[in-house]
Amino acid sequence: MPLPSFLATSGTSSSWPFVTLGICVVFIIVAITRLRLPAFLALVLAAFLAGVLTPVFPPAAIDRLSASMRTDARDNPWVAAVELTSLEFGAAAGSIAISIGLAAIIGLCLMESGAADKVVRRFLAVAGEKRAGIALLGSTYLLSIPIFFDTMVMLMVPLARALRLRTGRSYLLYLMAICCAGVITHSLTVPHPGPLAMVDNLRVDSGLSLLWGLIAGIIPCLAGYAFVRWLDRRMDVPLRSVESASARDLEAITSRSESELPSFLASAAPILLPIILIGLGSLAKAAAGWPTVVATLGGTETYASVSRVLVALGNKNVALLIGAAIALWVLVRQRRIPWRDLGGMLESPLATAAVIILITAAGGAFGGMLRHAGVGDAIKGIAVQYSLDVVLLGWATAFVIRIAQGSATVAMLTASSILWPLMDPATGAALPYHPMYVFLSIGFGAFACSWMNDSGFWVVSKLGGLTEQETLRSFTVVLTVMSVAGLIVVWIASRLVPLL
Repeated sequence: MPLPSFLATSGTSSSWPFVTLGICVVFIIVAITRLRLPAFLALVLAAFLAGVLTPVFPPAAIDRLSASMRTDARDNPWVAAVELTSLEFGAAAGSIAISIGLAAIIGLCLMESGAADKVVRRFLAVAGEKRAGIALLGSTYLLSIPIFFDTMVMLMVPLARALRLRTGRSYLLYLMAICCAGVITHSLTVPHPGPLAMVDNLRVDSGLSLLWGLIAGIIPCLAGYAFVRWLDRRMDVPLRSVESASARDLEAITSRSESELPSFLASAAPILLPIILIGLGSLAKAAAGWPTVVATLGGTETYASVSRVLVALGNKNVALLIGAAIALWVLVRQRRIPWRDLGGMLESPLATAAVIILITAAGGAFGGMLRHAGVGDAIKGIAVQYSLDVVLLGWATAFVIRIAQGSATVAMLTASSILWPLMDPATGAALPYHPMYVFLSIGFGAFACSWMNDSGFWVVSKLGGLTEQETLRSFTVVLTVMSVAGLIVVWIASRLVPLL
């Protein structure tokens, strides 16, 4: 079945990919905000729509289909649209599903075993009650590496409320400190779904992305915290009752004895060990080009043996599996739970992970179909024609998509798919700086300007007991401040240290 004539004619125009992008983004906005469709369904339908609006698919894309589907796809563009969407969906799910599931398990174990509470208490003990805000910032920055943003807010908000009762002040500071740290890791570090997808789309090393995501996020995180300290003195937010944090819950948090909690080492191990393993794996791959290191480790053969082990352990799925095993052991030991009862406890976090995987994979399919529609190549043509900076372009693309449809994860998926043609060595393109800067710029752009179409906005508002206006004046503004600060950091660093 051929395409409608107006599509075939329009497809010859270099502007048609932008028309396709515009139609699809408008469709997603209407589907989610007006029709109230689930994000998964809206994104899958948008991917189909992008395929239908594509006059001619690249031959290489058709060749990726199974042999039984290639002939039908070549003869029928509607079949090609459906089959390529399914292919891109599977590719996206395959790259992130295991990591997201393991991260969900680690998150549950940290909460149920008391390990998360232990880490926060240790930070508070070191910083002191007068610096409780910075203690919450630091502890959340560490804890939120494997824990999804919504879950992190659910975990930490009761602690912020308890601190407000204890100190009688600075509730907005405590609440926003949690958000400042949580959004950084959500957008810049694996195993969160957006960064995982960006690692795959932009072909960057997962270990390096984790390391530089954490480093690059420090200054924007502190900038956000400094802004919140200023805002807290000018905006009084009372402690309101919310369903998720009763007086009994707050009392339980503040009165739990240290003997009920695991040790700090056991509490931090499920987070720190995967980070260390992933970092060592990346270092082992990089060190292969350092003759001095190879010689120090006993020569090429010995180094190769050591490197194989480190690279295997540093694989993100293997490292997270080890972290999950330790987290499960801590939970079983601390709560004295029979191993046979763990299955029931894990059902809820794995169900949540499944929803995240579906949405993320659907976003990956949408991004892939936009790539097949030529959106990335069209943007590349404009970027080359007008000498646009890819760092600035990555931030702006993610920023616009984020405002349009609300999800930071979808913004990262889509922007990274669109920007890849500008970075693909096969096309002869050469960036004047390391590709990691594009990864970081997209991550920073993707969390700016959270408003009513973002689920995180409502999580913070409802769990924190803020009105919509208070959430806009605080959460929305501070995320935008951090996003701009992150762009400035990345842009300056890409000039001063282009090759990292």
